[in-house]
Amino acid sequence: MKESIKNGIIGSLIGLVMSFVINYFLLPLPETVFANALGNGISGLISGFMGGFMGLLFYLKKVQG
Repeated sequence: MKESIKNGIIGSLIGLVMSFVINYFLLPLPETVFANALGNGISGLISGFMGGFMGLLFYLKKVQG
C-alpha cells in the first residue's frame, strides 16, 4: 500500500509538470470556451498518461531491482 501511494504521488507530480508545460508553452490562452475545454482535455490526457506511465516505470524499477 505504501508503494502504491508513493508511486501515485510521483506520477501525479510528473503529470502536474507535464500539464503545466503543455498549457504554458503549447496551448496558449484560448479565445473561446470550446478551445479552453479542448486544451484542458488534451493536457489532461497527456499528463494523465505520462504520470501513470512514469509511476509504473518507477514501480517496475523498484520491484525488479
